[in-house]
Amino acid sequence: MPNYTVKQGECISSIAQNRGFSWEKIWNHPNNAKLKEKRKDPNVLYPGDVVFVPGKEEKQVSGSTEQRHRFKAKSKTRYLRLVMQDSQGNPLSKRPYGLQVGGRLVAGAGGSALKTDDKGVIECEVAPGTSEARVVIDNDIWVLRLAALDPIDTIEGLQGRLNNLNYPVGSVDGVMGPRTCEALRNFQRDNNLEVDGEYGPKTQEKMKQVHGC
Repeated sequence: MPNYTVKQGECISSIAQNRGFSWEKIWNHPNNAKLKEKRKDPNVLYPGDVVFVPGKEEKQVSGSTEQRHRFKAKSKTRYLRLVMQDSQGNPLSKRPYGLQVGGRLVAGAGGSALKTDDKGVIECEVAPGTSEARVVIDNDIWVLRLAALDPIDTIEGLQGRLNNLNYPVGSVDGVMGPRTCEALRNFQRDNNLEVDGEYGPKTQEKMKQVHGC
C-alpha cells in the first residue's frame, strides 16, 4: 500500500530501510509535503501519521553477458549524538564511558573506553532501525529508546523531553497530569519563562532550543 500509518518508535529512516529506499526518497516525495511541513524532522513522527511510500522503480543497466557484475546499494549514515550533563546541567566532560548500540558494543570493552568531549558530547554511527542504546558513566546507566521521541507540539513529546532533561514526569502517557505540570513549571522557572504551566509557543521554542530537537 502506498500510504503507511506510522507506529510508535518508527521514523522515516526505519520505514525507508524496511522498504529498500533512502529516507530522502520518501521524505522529499511531493505526496509527503504536508507531513514534512507539519513534522519538520524526519526522525520525529507521531503514531498515526500517514506516510506515502512510492513504488519501487525498475532500473536498467548495460553489461556484457557471461561476466560477473557487482551492484552496490547506497545507504546513508545515521549518527547518535548525546550531550551528557549532571543534575545541575553541567557537562560531564572528559569522562570515560561505555556505549552499546543495538546490541553492539561501541566502547568500554577491555579498557578501551572512550571519553566524552569538553562539552560532554558522545557521538557514534548507528544503523537505521536501531531502537535502543545504553550508556554507562561513573556506574550510572542510561537506557535510551531511539526514534521513540514524539513531536515537540504533543503532550507525549513534552513528557519525553522533560524526562530527557531531568525533569522527571514518569511514564509518557499523553496526560497533562500534576507531575507533568510540576515538571513543566520547573522547566519554565529554570529558563526564565513565565511560570504558568502552559505549553505554549514560547515554551515549545525554548524546549526545542534546550533539548536540541
